[in-house]
Amino acid sequence: MTSTAEQMRAWRGPALLSFGFRPMFLGAAIWAALAMVLWLLAMAGRIDLPTRFDPASWHAHEFLFGYLSAVIAGFLLTAVPNWTGHLPVIGWPLGGLLCLWIAGRLAILFSTAMPPAAAALADLAMPVALLAFLAREVIRGRNWRNLPPLTLLGVFTLGNAVFHWEAAQGHAAAQGFGLRIGLGAAVMLIALVGGRILPSFTRNWLVRQGPGRLPVPPMQGFDRIGLMALLAALVVWIAAPEARLSALMLAAAGALHLLRLSRWAGERTGPEPLLWILHLGYAFLPAGALVIAAAILWPGLLGPAPAQHLWMAGAIGSMTLAVMTRSTLTHTGQRPEAGRGTLVLYLSLLLAVAARLAAGLWPSQSTALLTLSGLAWIGAFGGFALLYGPALLRPRQRARI
Repeated sequence: MTSTAEQMRAWRGPALLSFGFRPMFLGAAIWAALAMVLWLLAMAGRIDLPTRFDPASWHAHEFLFGYLSAVIAGFLLTAVPNWTGHLPVIGWPLGGLLCLWIAGRLAILFSTAMPPAAAALADLAMPVALLAFLAREVIRGRNWRNLPPLTLLGVFTLGNAVFHWEAAQGHAAAQGFGLRIGLGAAVMLIALVGGRILPSFTRNWLVRQGPGRLPVPPMQGFDRIGLMALLAALVVWIAAPEARLSALMLAAAGALHLLRLSRWAGERTGPEPLLWILHLGYAFLPAGALVIAAAILWPGLLGPAPAQHLWMAGAIGSMTLAVMTRSTLTHTGQRPEAGRGTLVLYLSLLLAVAARLAAGLWPSQSTALLTLSGLAWIGAFGGFALLYGPALLRPRQRARI
């Protein structure tokens, strides 16, 4: 085998295991929808989750470290061969990674049946294995330009480990250091990777539309200033989430990233949902920073959990759904254009974010709004599994989705 394409063609097993994005994106979407169903039932008092985590910590963990770890794996397993020129993980090794991820989800859900350390090891097995593989590829190819995403994956995995330690100590892990470390790493990953792909995808599409403003090329001096400001603000926020300094630094980073986003000609992307969802998803990053800053400075305005959901459901949810839909269309031989079904997925996700934020602003209506948010979330990710699942399960096919 001398190329990625040749290795993929030589694979005679299930199409699901022919490229990293296929099992990981499908698994992530199914789990995002199923875990929300379980969460809504638990909130309504219909079930008791058999997990050692308190319900809020299980909810936070599974949507940050559970769902997002699969999306990151799918994205990096697809992107790294392009970055390094080496062959991808396919076939049964890829199936092994998928099984490790599923084992982690089951171990956390049924963790009352095992020691805390066993559940933690089962959950950390997939990201650690992924990290080891990617580190080998980057080091072997001396592709140091792509070391930052790998470093952020390491920090994200560290946050997961700290989350487990805090939960084992009886702390409210949903408000702990581990969650903030993992969330901070995820936000930086969006800022870094989004800052590469968003202006590139936008420019490629706009050039075909005719004359007009084009995005500023990525990773210029201003971008580096914005990334360093965000990194510094996140480090301070992780260490001191209620400090006035955290609020001021987050507000400054938020303003810089609003300016960064404005340089990418997002106002011209209205006709193509695959593009405007990326711009809108990225906008949740500075919006989240500004709202979290406001929640620190004026605690009575909005609690920390609703504010953080602008990052968790807004930035992470929107950007990952956008990447999952676009990557699936592109790598399964379809045109990168959104059909009506894909547009419904995006609108469902935006409704979920809006309802979750509204629940924090109007506590008297929180039960109904949280239920609405959860149902819309299920519609977005369950809809992805139903709409895109056939393309992920079968060899390359063409269908407008």
